[in-house]
Amino acid sequence: MFDRENVDRRESAFGTLIASRSTRVNMSISAIPEKIAPDATIAPTQSPLRNAPHIYSWVLVGVLVVMVYSTVLGKLVTDWWEIPDFSHGFLVPLFATYLVWVDRKALRQTRIRPVWGGVAVVAAGLGILLIGVYGAELFLSRVSLVIVLAGLALCFGGKALLKRLRFVFLVLLLAIPIPAIIFNQITFPLQILASKTASAVLPLFSVPVLREGNVIELPLMKLEVAEACSGIRSLVSLFTLAIFYGYFLERSNSRRVVLSLASIPIAIAANSARIVGTGLCVQYWDPEKAVGFFHEFSGWVMFLVSFGCLYILHRAMMLIWPKGGQA
Repeated sequence: MFDRENVDRRESAFGTLIASRSTRVNMSISAIPEKIAPDATIAPTQSPLRNAPHIYSWVLVGVLVVMVYSTVLGKLVTDWWEIPDFSHGFLVPLFATYLVWVDRKALRQTRIRPVWGGVAVVAAGLGILLIGVYGAELFLSRVSLVIVLAGLALCFGGKALLKRLRFVFLVLLLAIPIPAIIFNQITFPLQILASKTASAVLPLFSVPVLREGNVIELPLMKLEVAEACSGIRSLVSLFTLAIFYGYFLERSNSRRVVLSLASIPIAIAANSARIVGTGLCVQYWDPEKAVGFFHEFSGWVMFLVSFGCLYILHRAMMLIWPKGGQA
């Protein structure tokens, strides 16, 4: 006969087995989230410059820029080395590189959105290069390099990256010598101003003076305020130094601008004082030493004095104008 009791017993045992296994599976599934801490989050990996071109593309673009501007850069470095008025140019690329290095974290986090308008800026820069080369205008060919670099930043990085690097590009312009047409327009008025100032101050020290243009006639000899004595060298160098000084030691943009602009009259006044000192040495010391050793040595001394005046002005602004506007 069919044993009903044994069948029921077997069915009960089979159901218990299925239920226990189902319970273990449910417990295993429910235990899975508990193995990972609820507060633990996995940070998504993000590229420092999202959507940026491959590093080899940047290297290729850099090589092409150097190849195109090799002659321009070579002549620029030669001018830095041979013309004392622009010897500060060696410091400008170093300072620009330092600016990029200091701001590297913010640059990595900048949202990269390439803009086709950058191609137009690069094309405009290359067009200016052609005009400068075939028109024998070094200033245009050198400025075109900065324009091309800005265009590349806009093309590959977008407006946000260009905005982040705008101060770097402005600093690079300081490395470019002033064009000759502007240089000559500035130099001669500075010569006349320095000679007029010296002619007005020297009689206060009982030194007879007769001025003819930029020539100061003293009882013992004539002093000519040449282009090298116009003060343009110290003016450009002090203006560049004032920008460096303001960046490192001042946080207010308003006070930075004031320091940069104040360097111009400070440099002019220092150069006039140098010529006055040369006239006094001619009258009361030795004319040969006055136009030789003293004239060269006083240039460095007056530059240090000018820098000291910048420092005093900065301290005075911090006392009188503590907030200094928006930083």
